[in-house]
Amino acid sequence: MSHSFTEIDIKPLGDSALIVQLGEGITPSIHQKVRALSTILEAQPFKGFIESVPAFHNITVYYDPVAVQQNQSKYGERTDRLLTSFEAVCQEINKLLEQVDEREEAEARLIEIPVLYGGEYGPDLEAVAAFHHVSAEEVIQIHTQNECLVYMIGFAPGFPFMGGMDERIATPRRENPRLAIAPGSVGIAGKQTGVYPLETPGGWQIIGRTPLELFRPDSFPPTLLQAGDRVRFVSMSSEEYKAYKERKR
Repeated sequence: MSHSFTEIDIKPLGDSALIVQLGEGITPSIHQKVRALSTILEAQPFKGFIESVPAFHNITVYYDPVAVQQNQSKYGERTDRLLTSFEAVCQEINKLLEQVDEREEAEARLIEIPVLYGGEYGPDLEAVAAFHHVSAEEVIQIHTQNECLVYMIGFAPGFPFMGGMDERIATPRRENPRLAIAPGSVGIAGKQTGVYPLETPGGWQIIGRTPLELFRPDSFPPTLLQAGDRVRFVSMSSEEYKAYKERKR
């Protein structure tokens, strides 16, 4: 069953989750609605709500179907049958969606991420430059020029998927992914840029590395970046990189 109105589409994901599609494409305006709905859900959880996971243009809502069924009496007038858990949660989501457009956008955090570009820490910088017929210095200048928006955290704990990177350096993923990419590695994949918080395999074009720790399991929240944050990359020298690492020891 698919429930939809205007540009909103709600579809089941198994028997204990659903996906609320709030539009198409990767745009700040659609993602603002995603963040607004996620915030409203956390502030006004329905009976049986477990958690919500925001993404580029949709939000996945996890719920306990047994708790939803036990709370069936609050879902409008009785009919000749009980609503399914999915139908009941759809009703709750529809009520919350009415508040999305009325919610004022919270001021986004701006976080600077220093990056040592090129060399052993950015082994794909020259390849990205060659792909676009520009110099490595121009790639760095372009990458540090725009503020990027964190659309979602995923793939690995604390991994930020960011949009807003200048398309002049948009570059396809590597044909042969690496088996291990060092924590802090800054990469490009298509029109997106991101930072690897942990050592994992990956196929992004690695152009530099930051000394910042993006995943901090002993902190709350455990990730440096959150969906909705704005990020500005700042070029740093090898001396500054080493000095930062020394201070953190």
